[in-house]
Amino acid sequence: MNQGAKILVVDDEPQIRRSLQVNLEHKNYAVITAASAEEAIVSITRQQPDIVIVDLVLPGIDGIELTHRIRSQYPVPIIVLSAIGDERKKVQALECGADDYVTKPFGMEELLARIRSALRRTIMGTGTEPVFRSRGLSINFERREVLVDGEFVKLTPTEYDLLKYMIQYTGKVLTHRTLLTAIWGEAYADQAQYLRVFIGQLRKKLEKNTARPQYILTDPGVGYRFAPEVQENSA
Repeated sequence: MNQGAKILVVDDEPQIRRSLQVNLEHKNYAVITAASAEEAIVSITRQQPDIVIVDLVLPGIDGIELTHRIRSQYPVPIIVLSAIGDERKKVQALECGADDYVTKPFGMEELLARIRSALRRTIMGTGTEPVFRSRGLSINFERREVLVDGEFVKLTPTEYDLLKYMIQYTGKVLTHRTLLTAIWGEAYADQAQYLRVFIGQLRKKLEKNTARPQYILTDPGVGYRFAPEVQENSA
């Protein structure tokens, strides 16, 4: 799926650019590389990649600002790939418009899974079909009905809205602020504990084992994501 998609890799380290190019081309992706934000902006304008992989530490304009500039002009998915594992940087990158954040060192299979997930969201868009099905979970959006393994599950209106919003962005890490603002409004933007309560309630109703959730995954200190069909070794 998505083989032949065009990927722009933005990293100032030649060995990393080369390694990613070789590995991604081996999977039949077309790869463009850039060593700086300025080069990246030119490449996006001229070659219109299907997805952009951005390092945070770049000469001149850094990866956070580059992410913001890309997102303000183009709908292309952005994956941040960086050795900076600081949670504040992750949140900042995601809130500037990044779709995902992978910390170096990383496994190539993990990165490929994140790429496939981001491309899949682009194809699907943010809308949802009238009926959604995934690993025993079934939702009829027109009727607001939720079933797990054929059994009806009663969700509160807020739980339902939270679940539906996460499904619309399946595979994408959604920060605490993003979820709180989308479901409850700006007044709740800093109430991460409030969100944890609702995520806990959803997991109790949907998951077979809340200690090893298969639907709603946690990115510690950052936020949550609804897991795609193919798990990405996250929990």
